[in-house]
Amino acid sequence: MKIGAQTHRTSSISTSNEETILVRGQDLCEDLIGRISFTDHVWLLVTGALPDQAQARVLDAALVAIAEHGLVPSVQVSRMTLAAAPEALQGAVAAGLLGCGSVILGAAEDAGRLLHEVVTRAAGPSSTDSRSIKDAAVEIIRQYRSERRAIPGYGHPLHKGYDPRARRLLEVAAEAGTSGRHIEAARVIDAVLPEITGKPLALNISGAIPAILLDAGYPLLAMRGVPLLARTASLIAHLLEERSRPIGFVMSHAAASAIEYDGPKPDGFVATDQ
Repeated sequence: MKIGAQTHRTSSISTSNEETILVRGQDLCEDLIGRISFTDHVWLLVTGALPDQAQARVLDAALVAIAEHGLVPSVQVSRMTLAAAPEALQGAVAAGLLGCGSVILGAAEDAGRLLHEVVTRAAGPSSTDSRSIKDAAVEIIRQYRSERRAIPGYGHPLHKGYDPRARRLLEVAAEAGTSGRHIEAARVIDAVLPEITGKPLALNISGAIPAILLDAGYPLLAMRGVPLLARTASLIAHLLEERSRPIGFVMSHAAASAIEYDGPKPDGFVATDQ
């Protein structure tokens, strides 16, 4: 299935000639290199405009918050890939990123769609159709429950009461002056979930990231790129450590030891520990 009609023959991101390189209309060497941060550049690349100070701050905070998360599956596969192919750093990074989906890192986009849906439904097509954020949130959460859909951006296996990263990101948004309707929706959902689901499901980092970024003007369709970009930095760190302090095969052997064979086998066969 195509993303859209394939009628375009142009791109507005970059071009160059012998003397000048343009990125989103900015002279790369004269206007950008040494003058803006990488976070500024990410915003420019994605949105087409340089961020203001507040926008840059919340994006930077989100990138810092989600970059490192220990030996999660995406990191493990990345390190084991490098152990098996030490010449292929790019392959190991790619392996880690390919392991990022609805459970690991992809939830930020899903949570962003949830928050956007609540805010949009609360606004309504006209003032006569508008409703409160709480009414819209309750309606949509009940719909998710009736469809047996998970509530993205809420709940965490370790941070039961609250996710400290989420709390800090909301504080940063308040300090930057960008808090708006998406953060309001995130807080309201946090409050109504216990009465709807029967259990507390606190706002987590994957819910806080789209809440602060959507309020700051970051596009929803690029939301998944934020955790992917952040986690790339962490993967590089893990792969550098893998070169000097290798644990890829340690993890591989640990998996072999933890998993027992229960398939067919001849009489008298006894597996040898590996």
